[in-house]
Amino acid sequence: MPLTSTTIKNAKSEAKPRKLFDERGLFLLVKPNGGKLWRFKYRFDGKEKLLSLGVYPDVSLKDARDRRDEARKLAPMALTLAQTAKLKSWQGVAATVLKSWHGNGTPNTPQTGLPITGAASFAV
Repeated sequence: MPLTSTTIKNAKSEAKPRKLFDERGLFLLVKPNGGKLWRFKYRFDGKEKLLSLGVYPDVSLKDARDRRDEARKLAPMALTLAQTAKLKSWQGVAATVLKSWHGNGTPNTPQTGLPITGAASFAV
């Protein structure tokens, strides 16, 4: 039976971590310290994998289900879901760094602010 908001709010921690299952691999892990973590269990290349989807209440039941559905769409692809999440994270970091280095729209070296020319411009 799928989870409800009331079930999640009333979930109490116990001595050991416990799982409250929703559907299609989504579950809420209730930790002994009271933390509630969304997890998505799936299989990739014949092996069971686990993907973290966020912390309740920051990620609501609806948001967790949306994230699960997005992850299910990516599951058949060659990359694992965790690798995809890491790639997205690194793309965000790279974009932030590049914006800080190239704030005016021209490629400059971070130390001197001088324009990069020649072969050095490809070594980023």
